[in-house]
Amino acid sequence: MALLDVNGLQIFYGDLQAVFDMNFTVADGEAVALVGANGAGKSTFLKALVGLNEERRGAVQFDGIDISQMPAEEVSRLGLIMVPEGRLLFDSLTIEENLLMGSVNRRKGSWTLRRVFDLFPILEERRRMFPGQLSGGQQQMAAIGRALMSNPRLLLCDEISLGLAPVVVEQIYRSFADIRREGTAVVLVEQDVKRALATSERIYCLLKGRVSLTGPAQGLQPEQLTHAYFGN
Repeated sequence: MALLDVNGLQIFYGDLQAVFDMNFTVADGEAVALVGANGAGKSTFLKALVGLNEERRGAVQFDGIDISQMPAEEVSRLGLIMVPEGRLLFDSLTIEENLLMGSVNRRKGSWTLRRVFDLFPILEERRRMFPGQLSGGQQQMAAIGRALMSNPRLLLCDEISLGLAPVVVEQIYRSFADIRREGTAVVLVEQDVKRALATSERIYCLLKGRVSLTGPAQGLQPEQLTHAYFGN
């Protein structure tokens, strides 16, 4: 049984339909990439999974539990956690306080403040500072660390490399090896398709709210991906 099993998901914003009949699975401990052009529906899909889109239809099961209409707070208690695009840290809280916010709905597990500091040592050095005093990459590390503090079973990462220097992106992506060693599954929404393919076992491509391609991340032909991405 898949850890996450989505069948026929439809997502609406008022009268506008953003995602159409989407099927999507993630196995326990698996890394899956979700790619597509801007406006394809990737972020909308992630928000629906964690209960942040009210207008949705279809079946979503997480670890065998129906979460299709479950409120976001209850979803997080099950271990389905999102690192949102733009990081969304609390500007009035220190970095350490932001990290501790992630433990509000904490599950039992090995991720602690000490473990997060071991993963991202710069955060320990700057634990008393505020988000606005950190670089974009350091803020992204804090956002990932906050999510880890809840001890997730599945981590949804939305555009975590957007706007960051390549050396910082490389450091963040190296951290996923440690995260996955704990058995955590990962879904990566990425504009950098090459990096997404290199990091994941399977890939889904969205085009105008529909799955245009899915399969193993390795072995895809460039023309297949181009057609799925742009519809040409």
